[in-house]
Amino acid sequence: MRAYEQEIAANLERAYQSILAAKELSRDGFYDFAASRAYYAAFYAATAVLLAEGLEFGKHSGVIAAVHQHLVKTGKLDKEKGKELNWLFEMRNIGDYGVDAHVPAEDAQKAIQVAEDFLGIIRLLLQKKQ
Repeated sequence: MRAYEQEIAANLERAYQSILAAKELSRDGFYDFAASRAYYAAFYAATAVLLAEGLEFGKHSGVIAAVHQHLVKTGKLDKEKGKELNWLFEMRNIGDYGVDAHVPAEDAQKAIQVAEDFLGIIRLLLQKKQ
């Protein structure tokens, strides 16, 4: 964990900032972008905990697959949290790339809550590793 200490801290800070941005975007009615930022909060948190395991990935798909392989399957992370990360990724894809599809306000709000919960659990996992 020590080798990646600065990167872990930077990713956690980006996760926290992404949640704040998601809340602001949602408050202003930008639900597609709020959902995207919520996903990125979870993505940065996932990246941080994987770095603590000594694992680095360059692609979103690699991070998500590693969360399932190294955290969900080993019981370090609840299966439901793995499913929620997948759902956040779907919301991000709609928010960022949906031509005619858009993220509804209620899904944007749910995405923010899911991302906040995910970040909280990742923080707990990281504290256990110290």
